[in-house]
Amino acid sequence: MHFVPEGIYPAMGTWMVFLSLFITHVFAGKMKIVEEPNTFGLNNPFLAQGSRLQPKVTPSPVSGPTHLHRLAGKCFSYIESTYKYEFCPFHNVTQHEQSFRWNAYNGILGIWQEWEIANNTFTGMWMREGDACGNKNRQTKVVLICGGSSKLASVSEPSTCVYTLTFETPLVCHPHSLLVYPTLSERLQTEWDEAEQARYEGLITEQGYNNLLKDIFEDAGFLKSQKVKVKLDVKAPSKTHDSFQKCTEDFLKQREEIESLRAILTQHNIPFETNAREVKSTVSVTAQSRHLRGDTGLIADQQG
Repeated sequence: MHFVPEGIYPAMGTWMVFLSLFITHVFAGKMKIVEEPNTFGLNNPFLAQGSRLQPKVTPSPVSGPTHLHRLAGKCFSYIESTYKYEFCPFHNVTQHEQSFRWNAYNGILGIWQEWEIANNTFTGMWMREGDACGNKNRQTKVVLICGGSSKLASVSEPSTCVYTLTFETPLVCHPHSLLVYPTLSERLQTEWDEAEQARYEGLITEQGYNNLLKDIFEDAGFLKSQKVKVKLDVKAPSKTHDSFQKCTEDFLKQREEIESLRAILTQHNIPFETNAREVKSTVSVTAQSRHLRGDTGLIADQQG
């Protein structure tokens, strides 16, 4: 049996207290590192440039109701759960994951492209060509509703990688604030009036009318144009008749060929006419000779 000197237990107790305080201090100091802001996202200077937010396309020009143009250059944030959404009208929509994960997501949900239009009303702003999501790109529709102040009110994802943002603003509280017709130039308003008249008179189909409106909205810059620009190769003018002498030679040669053909036809008793028939078009242009662009269904007059 070993003898323990008197007073050793109090000394050991004091030593254990100091050891416990030391360990607590060391680990508490290390735990503070976790409380530091996440440095693996956009603010990390060591992150490869290619991993940061990189837009695929350039935003479309500012368009639509003039009173909404003042929103350009501003951004509005909305936090839901661990995600922060940022809507910059006429620019883009981004999402930032507010977490301490090393691979926290920070990306673009869409870049300003065009308006959604229905029944003479701007019904939404489409932000497309966002970050890749499988075999497609993320896109966001921003719906504008009346509110006491300009702010993001809600965010949802009705289908995979297709988001819907609700943006409140007093700028759309007036009943006519989102009407399309008043924002058009006088020329485009006239074209719309003509299209309406042609539809009323039954000169064009409903599909033709909708195609005309689409052309008008594209011309106004409200919709992204889907027209493909084709570069035509312009060939140099033919030098066949670059002189009067050459022209005369060609004329005499063609006349000889014609006389030869006539002789052959006469030899075989085949009748022919000396004058070519003049072919006239039977198609009449209606609606005051206006050019109805994009119409695929002009309704012809019925004969009875």
